Amino acid sequence: MRLLKAFIGMIIGLAVLLGGAALLMPSERIAQIAAQQFQSATGRSLHFDGNVAASFYPLIGATAQSVRIGNPDWAGTESMLSAEEMDFGLDVMALIRGDIVVERVVLRDPHLHLIRDAQGRANWDFPRNARSPATEGSADTASDARPDRQSRGFSLSEARIIGGTLRFEDRQTDTDLTLQGLEASLRLPSFGGAADLQASGIMNGQPFQMTASTENAERFVSGAVTPVTLDATVAGATMTFSGRAGLDSLALEGQVNATIPALAPLVQFAGQSGGNLHAGYLPLAMTGQVTRTADGQIFAREAQFRAGGLRLTGALDLAPGADRPRLTGQLSGDVLDLRSTGAAGQSAQGAQTGGSGWSRAPIDASALALADADISLALAGLRTDVTTLGRTRLGVTIDRARAVFDLREVAAFGGQLTGEFVMNNRAGLSVGGNLRARSVDLLPLLTELADYRRLQGLANADLQFLGVGNTLHDIMTSLRGEGALAFSQGEIIGFDLAGMLRNLDMSYMGEGNRTVYQSINGTFTIAEGVLRNDDLRLEASRFSVTGRGQVGLGARNLDYRIVPAAVRGDETLRVPLMITGPWDAPRFRLDLEALAREQLRMEQERLEEIAREEAQRLESRAREQAERRLQQELGVERQEGERIEDTLRRGLEAEIGNRLRGLLGGN
Repeated sequence: MRLLKAFIGMIIGLAVLLGGAALLMPSERIAQIAAQQFQSATGRSLHFDGNVAASFYPLIGATAQSVRIGNPDWAGTESMLSAEEMDFGLDVMALIRGDIVVERVVLRDPHLHLIRDAQGRANWDFPRNARSPATEGSADTASDARPDRQSRGFSLSEARIIGGTLRFEDRQTDTDLTLQGLEASLRLPSFGGAADLQASGIMNGQPFQMTASTENAERFVSGAVTPVTLDATVAGATMTFSGRAGLDSLALEGQVNATIPALAPLVQFAGQSGGNLHAGYLPLAMTGQVTRTADGQIFAREAQFRAGGLRLTGALDLAPGADRPRLTGQLSGDVLDLRSTGAAGQSAQGAQTGGSGWSRAPIDASALALADADISLALAGLRTDVTTLGRTRLGVTIDRARAVFDLREVAAFGGQLTGEFVMNNRAGLSVGGNLRARSVDLLPLLTELADYRRLQGLANADLQFLGVGNTLHDIMTSLRGEGALAFSQGEIIGFDLAGMLRNLDMSYMGEGNRTVYQSINGTFTIAEGVLRNDDLRLEASRFSVTGRGQVGLGARNLDYRIVPAAVRGDETLRVPLMITGPWDAPRFRLDLEALAREQLRMEQERLEEIAREEAQRLESRAREQAERRLQQELGVERQEGERIEDTLRRGLEAEIGNRLRGLLGGN
């Protein structure tokens, strides 16, 4: 990283300037000569607002008070570096031999202001044509890497920063970070050998401390990839690294172990807000082989991830973005627990509301905005606020705080669930989906989702839904959508509908009573958290049922009317049954008014049938009397098998013939 190389070169060059000046001239001339040489070498101004005191033995050096190093013209008039005191000491004999052995470099209360403007210019970049003899043996030796430069020795017994402040202002990305209370120590016995760095400080109210070492400081400072170890604690998070790294663009590869007890302090350290995760997801941890490329991409392989009790393994890639990073990868693991704080607080909330109602605890979905993602997951199970699922294969796509779960294979209550589930936190939380369930066991499903234990069987279902709100209660009371149900053979637990119909007796309800059915089918719509249905049909061996009404998904109540039709003797009896009240204690009652109307209808039909039979009997009797009278008047008798119409016609024809013969005088 050019920043570190420039800073080391600047400080060491200044030490050599002050030390050389102290060896050759009186102390009152040291400040003037050092300032001139420094400006010639770097193009920056150097001011000593206090005294400069020289020392000659056993170290040659100087102590300067109130030192200021200027900025380039475009960065303003404020100093790039100011320090209350700078203390340097060089080994005299080594300097005579042509080597630079810095015994000490101490900066007390330094204030370093680093600036990068909108055009990309950095105030820590020094002109390449600005060089002085005093600086050619310093940190630039490693970057130039010419043989004559390598022949000169360089070492740094100790460099320290005491009580420093570092401000980094990046006007390209609108970043402004301030590090306070900086304490740092660097040991460099040989520039071509190992180096050790220790540092600590506070940024945005969060502490950090670190130790780092490299096997070859010269290669590391020059930007080459070099073996490095790092042990850091940042805002309570710990990280270790062992591998290879280079300062240029912070490229690295090696083994990483990281643990984050809480995410919010780490986000605060970076100058951002948010990152509040439920305690059930903490601590976050990661181990694996990590590679960071020069363009900022991070690749994790053979990685293990932890979020609370969750364990995942696999590979992830993290790419920087203009607004947020993007995460891609493939992961597998055991049971993934995605329950929010609302799930944990539901029991307490239930106690306050008499054991009923959805949780009103806020759901924190801010984590959806931390990064975009495209991840494939293979899990042994999945727990959510709504339900618990079995073996699961799904894809997770997150785009600007909107997460889409593509359910490719989900084992749910003995069956399979497929489709799409969406969580959108762009402007308040909403959840929705387009789901398909096949061969799902109803009893465990309804028991877990609604604590309803009265329906047993296998179900196929299609559901489209959308709910809005920052609590589970708000989501359930705002639900809207539509769907269809098809249940195969099963039982309604808790009452014997056939017995109730046969005997018109509500005592056929209760534990041990069951209604066996062959199928149940229907469609429904959902609006404002209320499910409505008007085409339910149940088929059973001795009766059938139609139904219509509503189910309060938000209010967790029922207002439903079913009309069973059962055969009792030669009659078909329809007895409407009302189901009302809360899910956990529904009330069943016969619709007596409708039953009375049904009985009246049946009695009316019976009387109408009697009337029809009596009318038919009277009609038949009158017809018989009329036929006999006509036969007598016509003088004919009905022959066996002859229709009455033919008998009457025959008699009528004979009568007409007799009359005609009389008129004609026939014999």
